[in-house]
Amino acid sequence: MQIIRSIQNRIYELRGERVMLDRDLAALYETETKALNLAVKRNLKRFPKDFMFQLTEEEFEALRFQSETSKKEENPLTLQNETSKGRGGARYLPHAFTEQGVAMLSGILRSEKAINMNIAIMRAFVEIRRIALQRGDVVLQLKQIQQRIGEHDIQLNGIYDAIENLLDEKAMQTKWEDRERIGFKSK
Repeated sequence: MQIIRSIQNRIYELRGERVMLDRDLAALYETETKALNLAVKRNLKRFPKDFMFQLTEEEFEALRFQSETSKKEENPLTLQNETSKGRGGARYLPHAFTEQGVAMLSGILRSEKAINMNIAIMRAFVEIRRIALQRGDVVLQLKQIQQRIGEHDIQLNGIYDAIENLLDEKAMQTKWEDRERIGFKSK
C-alpha cells in the first residue's frame, strides 16, 4: 500500500489527463531518465500523442510550483541535462506519460523490476479512478441534498406566509370585535 501511495504522489493532472513524468517513472524503474527516454525513442510508434507528450514551459513551471508548495521533497523538479555533442548538454522539458503510455512502457522495459513496478503503477491509477468516482458520487449526493433543501425552503416560506396571513386575519378579527361601537347602545 505504501508503494501505491508513493506512486499516487507522482501522478499529476495535465491537459485533462492523469500523467506521470519520465523522471518519476525512471526513478520507480530504477533506471536513468536518459535510458528510459532512449528506449521510448527507439519505439516511438508505440507512443502516440495521447500516450505521451512533452511538457510546455508553462506546464513545467506550473508543475514545479505545485511540487514545491505541496510537498517539500528533496529533489524538486528541475530540467534534466541531456548530453549532446558539441553543446555541452542541452536542456529539455520532461515527457509526460498517460496511463496508456505507462502500460505501453511495460512492453519495452522487460526487467523484473519494471514489470513489478508497472503492475503497482496500474494499481495506483485504478485506485485514483476509484477515489475520483466516489468523490463524484458524493458531489452528486450533495447537489441532490442542496436541491431538496431548496425545495423545503420554498415550502417552509409558503407555510410561514400562510401562518402570517392567519395571524393577520386573527388580529383584524380582534380589532373588529374590540372596536368602539357607535350608535344606540342597549343595556
